Amino acid sequence: MEWELAISHTAALLMWTAGIVVVAVLLGAFFWGQRVRAREARPPRPDEQPKMPEGGPVREIREYRDPDDVSSEDGHRLTPHELKGGYGQSSTHPSPSQDPADHRKGDGGSFGSGGLGS
Repeated sequence: MEWELAISHTAALLMWTAGIVVVAVLLGAFFWGQRVRAREARPPRPDEQPKMPEGGPVREIREYRDPDDVSSEDGHRLTPHELKGGYGQSSTHPSPSQDPADHRKGDGGSFGSGGLGS
């Protein structure tokens, strides 16, 4: 009985010590984080934020592009290393029509496009 009592006191003392160590580590991490944050530059104010140029975005090109044909002259399907540019990258070219209405036909052929999926 005395042995069990000694074990329970030792276990309680170890639990309290572990709890104090955990709290000390958490407090130390908090104060260390505060010191690190105090050394950082402050975030810019709204009037210091970058502004867009008067003429709009620089070098932005808005155009509709069509993919290049990926079939060969003899009709067989090209493999990735045979595509123009190599390494499986297909190229594109500007679409003959730059009218947005021509490009919103809704027949993209992807799942959920509303077609029959032939």
